[in-house]
Amino acid sequence: MPRPAPVDAVYHYLRPAKRFPLVWCAGCGNGIVLGALLRAVHEVGLDRDEVCMVSGIGCSSRAPTYVDFNTLHTTHGRAIAFATGMKLAKPHLHVIVVTGDGDALAIGGNHFIHAARRNIGMTVIVFNNYIYGMTGGQYSPTTLVHDYATTAPFGNVEPPFDICGLAAASGASFVARSTCYHAAHLETMITAALRHKGFAVVETISQCPTYFGRLNKQGSPVEMLKWQRDHFLTASQVEKLPPEQREDHWVRGILVQREAPEYTEVYEQLIRKAQGRPPVAPSKEGG
Repeated sequence: MPRPAPVDAVYHYLRPAKRFPLVWCAGCGNGIVLGALLRAVHEVGLDRDEVCMVSGIGCSSRAPTYVDFNTLHTTHGRAIAFATGMKLAKPHLHVIVVTGDGDALAIGGNHFIHAARRNIGMTVIVFNNYIYGMTGGQYSPTTLVHDYATTAPFGNVEPPFDICGLAAASGASFVARSTCYHAAHLETMITAALRHKGFAVVETISQCPTYFGRLNKQGSPVEMLKWQRDHFLTASQVEKLPPEQREDHWVRGILVQREAPEYTEVYEQLIRKAQGRPPVAPSKEGG
């Protein structure tokens, strides 16, 4: 079957309309991220049966409900663990993990760093809204210092994880960052991640007006998108800022992109060696 025209790409990959309306709150950025992801899948040219989308628990983790891929909606923090098993069992699949800042980096933190260390061929989209949105607005591992949450009514005192820095330090061979405001740029980052062979992470800044925006008096969803526009800049734009302004500005774009042995292929070679069979040439396709 030929791929649909771009205008219909998103609808081509969605389940029947009875799954709608979306569970996400009005003004939430998660729908923007899902749309960018589906357009990226279309751009790469993946068939629906070639994709397995895996999620854990949280607002972002409801995304597999809406897509017509092979899907797994798993337990809290374990999306990457399930995805690892899927990739090992079916290495030909393009495994995509959709996860939140709490799901990926709190209870799921060990899975995140060790999948990066192993360079397992999967694409991990981290929806970062700086808060636990589904369970009541608690602060998360990425909540910025002095920001408010239901469990930080006087302001958060814990320094946050830098998702991209953590991924890079752990060995991820592709790391990128974008925002819901920069939707076209986000699609480009996810497309590059899907084409990359190895463990690819895309941090996506997504607004949560219901909890984070309300508790931190950030205004409407439109105002929250404007904050993303003003604080996530290209590397050259950040370099032009005076040093005292750089602390609350972040680089968007590809931060790490390198070639490295992909884990499932290395593991397959080990199996063939143990069985006395000749090695096979590694694939050049993305994971």
